[in-house]
Amino acid sequence: MTTQRIKFYQTGTYTAGNRLLDDEARTVQSRPDRTNSLNSGHRACQGCGEALGARYAIDAAMRAAHKRLIAINATGCLEVFSSPYPESAWQIPWMHSLFGNAPAVASGVAAALRAKGHDDVKVVAQGGDGATVDIGFGCLSGMFERNDEVLYICYDNEAYMNTGIQRSGATPPFARTNTTQAVGEAPGNLLGTGKNVPRIAMAHGIPYVATASVADLHDLEAKVATAMGMKGARYIHIHVPCPLGWGSDPAHTMKVARMAVESGLFPLFEARAGRVVDRTKIRRKVSVERYLELQTRFKHLFEPCRNDEAIAAIQAIADEHVATYGLLESEGL
Repeated sequence: MTTQRIKFYQTGTYTAGNRLLDDEARTVQSRPDRTNSLNSGHRACQGCGEALGARYAIDAAMRAAHKRLIAINATGCLEVFSSPYPESAWQIPWMHSLFGNAPAVASGVAAALRAKGHDDVKVVAQGGDGATVDIGFGCLSGMFERNDEVLYICYDNEAYMNTGIQRSGATPPFARTNTTQAVGEAPGNLLGTGKNVPRIAMAHGIPYVATASVADLHDLEAKVATAMGMKGARYIHIHVPCPLGWGSDPAHTMKVARMAVESGLFPLFEARAGRVVDRTKIRRKVSVERYLELQTRFKHLFEPCRNDEAIAAIQAIADEHVATYGLLESEGL
């Protein structure tokens, strides 16, 4: 995917930069014909990264599919805050599956559409990291292995936020959750646990795998559009900060997301058939401390005593990502 980073210039006014761009360079959300797939009235927390990510992702998918789209949603935060019975904030054909079978349900829907000759209707499955990385992992692997005609989107807020902030397979090392308390000799989540689903998806050799973040919504939309234009199984892993579970300021959601990307902790890349083909360069590399300090889930690394060993271990993870994906301007893939 070839894109150009949008640069906004200070004009001394409160005008929106989008009006200075060509129509094709504007986000889907800036267009009057946007779908508003996830509409107002949902019950997400203030500053919810998942609500923002889902709105941009599904509206971009709807535009790419010419509004011929069915969404399958696993149980989780997104499902709970968007569809409390008897209400729904969704304005598209939308189905709620169980916690662990969204990929299987989506595969069945895609097969039924194919059998009925509705090749113009696309299927998107979506879930949080709990439904994706843990509970639905087997169904997801099966969907990848069969190369089913489904785009699966994971909104990764790095824990089971809906059920009480418990650790998931995507929880970062040393993070405090209600099942990895900041106590004892090894406070927070254990180093070396969990799984990297984008890399596992690549190992299946599926047509398209990408990571995205609400820190770069143009990039997120472009990757969804790219995936919607392809056949077979596709996977997009979107980083979505959770102010409640992370203990961050709801007004700083975009800042937190940006620090994750700019530190290298969450690399943005694209892969086709198991090989990385593109990545988003880091504009201004920052230390992981700037990211960690914005969240109380890492407060125990700084107070009452600074844990230099743990901070260094997290920095090493970020540095490894930078080297592996060639995220600096002077480095290649």
